[in-house]
Amino acid sequence: MRVMGVDPGLTRCGLSLVESGRGRQITALDVDVVRTPSEAPLAKRLLTISDAVEHWLDTHHPDVLAIERVFSQVNLMTVMGTAQAGGVIALAAAKRDIDVHFHTPTEVKAAVTGNGAADKAQVTAMVTRILALQAKPTPADAADALALAICHCWRAPMLARMAAAEAKAAEQRRAYLAKLKAGR
Repeated sequence: MRVMGVDPGLTRCGLSLVESGRGRQITALDVDVVRTPSEAPLAKRLLTISDAVEHWLDTHHPDVLAIERVFSQVNLMTVMGTAQAGGVIALAAAKRDIDVHFHTPTEVKAAVTGNGAADKAQVTAMVTRILALQAKPTPADAADALALAICHCWRAPMLARMAAAEAKAAEQRRAYLAKLKAGR
């Protein structure tokens, strides 16, 4: 499975591509950070991110995108920009019929380090170790994008089993309710 991990942001947007193998084996294929100047108009910044992501999607053909879910930060403007960048990225994937999954920073940190409260240095060190990289990915946005992709590779089988179980439970509930209704 090819997973494109995205750490969305207006100033720096981390992009990565990994491929999962047997078990927990993952190979890094590419990583980059898209930068936009903070003084540029919002629409131009989003366009720059969109263009870069669309190039990645058309070049790498990922099976799925894993994007960081923004749910709380102190700076409202940062949250808004990050959410807007994430929306542009999800839209580009949807146009290509590529599944998009969102993971919280806590989920990503827990998957990669075993500690949902890990700091950036711990995440970077574990990403470097898991992917057997010769050098630490920099800046942190690159490491975070790789961590998102790793997280999805490891969580995807569980998510698929949960979705199948929920679908089966819903079908059994429908059958049970139909049986009850027929018995009246």
